[in-house]
Amino acid sequence: MTSIYRSLFVLAVGFVLGTALTVGHGVFADRNVESASLPLEDLRTFTEIFAKIKNDYVEPVEDKKLLENAIRGMLSGLDPHSAYLIPEDYRELQAGTSGEFGGLGIEVGMEDGFVKVIAPIDDTPAKRAGVEAGDLVIRLDETPVKGMTLAEAVKIMRGKPGTDITLTIVREGEDKPLKITITRDVIKITSVKSEMVEPGYGYLRITQFQSRTGESVRDQVARLKQSNGNQLKGLVLDLRSNPGGVLSAAVSVSDAFLKKGIIVYTEGRLDDAKLKFNAKPTDILEGAPIVVLVDGGSASASEIVAGALQDHKRAIVMGEKTFGKGSVQTILPMENGSALKLTTARYYTPAGKSIQAKGIEPDIRIDRVKISMADGSADTGRVKESNLARHLDNGDESNDSSDPKRSASDDAKKAPLAQRDYGLYEAINLLKGLSILRAAQL
Repeated sequence: MTSIYRSLFVLAVGFVLGTALTVGHGVFADRNVESASLPLEDLRTFTEIFAKIKNDYVEPVEDKKLLENAIRGMLSGLDPHSAYLIPEDYRELQAGTSGEFGGLGIEVGMEDGFVKVIAPIDDTPAKRAGVEAGDLVIRLDETPVKGMTLAEAVKIMRGKPGTDITLTIVREGEDKPLKITITRDVIKITSVKSEMVEPGYGYLRITQFQSRTGESVRDQVARLKQSNGNQLKGLVLDLRSNPGGVLSAAVSVSDAFLKKGIIVYTEGRLDDAKLKFNAKPTDILEGAPIVVLVDGGSASASEIVAGALQDHKRAIVMGEKTFGKGSVQTILPMENGSALKLTTARYYTPAGKSIQAKGIEPDIRIDRVKISMADGSADTGRVKESNLARHLDNGDESNDSSDPKRSASDDAKKAPLAQRDYGLYEAINLLKGLSILRAAQL
């Protein structure tokens, strides 16, 4: 049975790790593979160094620790995503696909010796605290990150729900590091959300690809259609800051909007690493236009969906260039309860493009911008009665803008869409044009 796990590490009280696609094929060690001669001279050197460390190192070191470090060294020298998972890390990786875990709610990797935020997850402490994709974490509380492994950094970030940790962050465009204090919490991820943005135009947000995401997408689209006379003029599929997840879910979501053709395929050295997924002849939107929103935090499974819909010209991809995670990691369970996470293949879009280290180029590029007035308001610039000095109140306290009962979130919801979400605003405008064009062609 083919399954997929998220890459890097799953931080049980801090992180979901889903940037990498991980196709599980069972245990490769049980297969008959081409035999290769052992590098006896190199192994002799290894045992010699092992013995010297055992005898001469300043402090005693357990054999198990030395061998685990040697295994980690072998894998870390291959690529950033291959890793040795001790039993505890392996259990956390398996638990991470459930959609509920404890922590901060950010996807992380390593870059230049620092923890890099791949993406904050929606409705989590990290997202609410203002952590952004691309942030580099240089300190955890007062401990410098430089010199740590990702596993060591993850262990420091673990903690009980309700406890705080302060991340010192370097962010592009900021003159000095930022300090963000986050309260750990139990993270419950809602994979799919939807709403009608305007009459006839739906919005579908996928935060992560979990085992039931494909089914949820179909249910949410059905509800959107039902609320709009059983028909949609267009749909915005939001994959921004979606770090990936389950391969089967990415295939299922793509299949929901495609009638035929390849969705994604993988190429590797072993036969089991060569997979191909094809669409079934059903389009739940019946050809209605789609705009896919992506950014630099859209990775792995998100790139599979964006690439498939783009190559089949089923959707227009809008936003920023995606993360560029196009390799497949296979989880190989070991007899001692640990596991080997090994890169075994690259995946390709229907047009044969490898996303690895390149990402998906959007059809229409939109950089991150924030539209607001100088004072942060959504004013159009026209002078109103309320702007005049000593203006007369209308006598209705419920409409008083100074009412302390009004929350900032209420004001934010009433702000124009362009101010709340410029990318979505542009996507809706594009959908309207595509809808008009489609109606003229029918």
